[in-house]
Amino acid sequence: MANERDLLSTEIVNRGIESSGPNAGSPTFSVRVRRRLPDFLHSVNLKYVKLGYHYLINHGIYLVTIPVLVLVFSAEVGSLSKEELWKKLWEDARYDLATVLGFFGVFVFTLSVYFMSRPRSIYLVDYACYQPTDDLKVSKEEFIELARKSGKFDEESLEFQKKILNSSGLGDETYIPKSVIMSSENTATMKEGRAEASAVMFGALDELFEKTRVRPKDVGVLVVNCSIFNPTPSLSAMIINHYKMRGNILSYNLGGMGCSAGIIAVDLARDMLQANPNNYAVVVSTEMVGYNWYPGKDRSMLIPNCFFRMGCSALLLSNRRRDYYRAKYRLEHIVRTHKGADDRSFRCVYQEEDKKRQKGLKVSKDLIEIGGDALKTNITTLGPLVLPLSEQLLFFATLVSTHLFGGGAREKGGSHPQPSLSPATTNKKKPYIPDYKLAFEHFCVHAASKRVLDELQRNLGLSARHVEASRMTLHRFGNTSSSSIWYELSYLEAKERVKRGDRIWQLSFGSGFKCNSLVWRSLRRVRRPLRNNPWLDCIDRYPITDFS
Repeated sequence: MANERDLLSTEIVNRGIESSGPNAGSPTFSVRVRRRLPDFLHSVNLKYVKLGYHYLINHGIYLVTIPVLVLVFSAEVGSLSKEELWKKLWEDARYDLATVLGFFGVFVFTLSVYFMSRPRSIYLVDYACYQPTDDLKVSKEEFIELARKSGKFDEESLEFQKKILNSSGLGDETYIPKSVIMSSENTATMKEGRAEASAVMFGALDELFEKTRVRPKDVGVLVVNCSIFNPTPSLSAMIINHYKMRGNILSYNLGGMGCSAGIIAVDLARDMLQANPNNYAVVVSTEMVGYNWYPGKDRSMLIPNCFFRMGCSALLLSNRRRDYYRAKYRLEHIVRTHKGADDRSFRCVYQEEDKKRQKGLKVSKDLIEIGGDALKTNITTLGPLVLPLSEQLLFFATLVSTHLFGGGAREKGGSHPQPSLSPATTNKKKPYIPDYKLAFEHFCVHAASKRVLDELQRNLGLSARHVEASRMTLHRFGNTSSSSIWYELSYLEAKERVKRGDRIWQLSFGSGFKCNSLVWRSLRRVRRPLRNNPWLDCIDRYPITDFS
């Protein structure tokens, strides 16, 4: 493990003017110590790089063999003049017709097997993000006042939530089920959960079917992910019943998989489409805020109350080749990382009851450190698949030299270099850090919190523009769980920043602990939509710089 001091950061906070006591009228300051992400780009585990290169080699064998065959053939043909070439072909065909026909037969057969066996391209035809009605908008001040009137929280809990909200990065137009905090009774019921699920899922799906002009009966695969709320019949069954979908639809319902489940759902839909050609798949990602609302006093369980807000996304995927001309994006890569074998990672986001048996989601103080370790593994595996060859060669050469010739003192069993005061160590050249900005034009990082985005931006070396979509989504819609990466892509489209050929990296992480990456390539320039985009009523006000 890295030295404990390396994982801490300090911040001086201005607490204003002292109102009473011997120091009344004087400005007061405090020092806040926080745990931050480990510097994972300087501590890469070689086995995950091997995994990425292994994946690349398995899928890039044709790119290696075909150019070699073309070069050999070109060299052979290039040594003959045009007249000699035609004469040789005519004589071979004249005296050995069976050989020529056999050759063309094998050639056609090989091409047929190749095109029939290779994976079909998966296209994102379009998607939709649910925008709740204005009567569900709640500002930070209204949130605290409504929480106070509900009678569920004492003053200490209210003050803690107010403190979290003020530094959260959330704005004053996020959406929340008001019944959750306006009623003194228990609203985390199956009835309230189904009502919220119906509103967000059907709202997003109605918009999706309207945009794509695809009938619900044409959908062959349905995947729904919602971590907390899992009723019987399932959410996928609710959708099938509401839209009267066909009886042989392949439906799946993913539960308990956290904020990264949206990418897992896309991965499952991709596998189903590969096994079922000429089909459509719909992926619905959402979370029920009201069903997991925590009314108690445990601070680690109050944190989700401050960040999670209403939201839902619905995607239409297709493996039909004719949909290439109307689709927005083509799926390039999916890389999934699961750290559940480690006990700390497994329990860092954990649903349980407090001492008064009130159910809630407990967030560990080690979340940032654990998330950083999962992210390090994920991007190390992703690197060989997406980075330019120049970046891969520099990074790999530096990595191999570090492992072969040593990279400073290490803890037993660890992969992080340990600090040393000796000149030999302090003057040692730092390893080359890959520039992921060369691999992607756009970044959609899960909008978990302002603190998480700050650490990710610092560690990945991203500019303010690269994380703008994530920060603005957090400010406008809050943490909408697994659907947040689609609100971020909607922001980029509303700003007309997505051009043909652009590569988009969607990165999410959640309980388990999991970190997943999804890479798309834009098939056309995306113009600002005239309707059916959650940003249309406010996009001209963004980006903002004042998050107070």
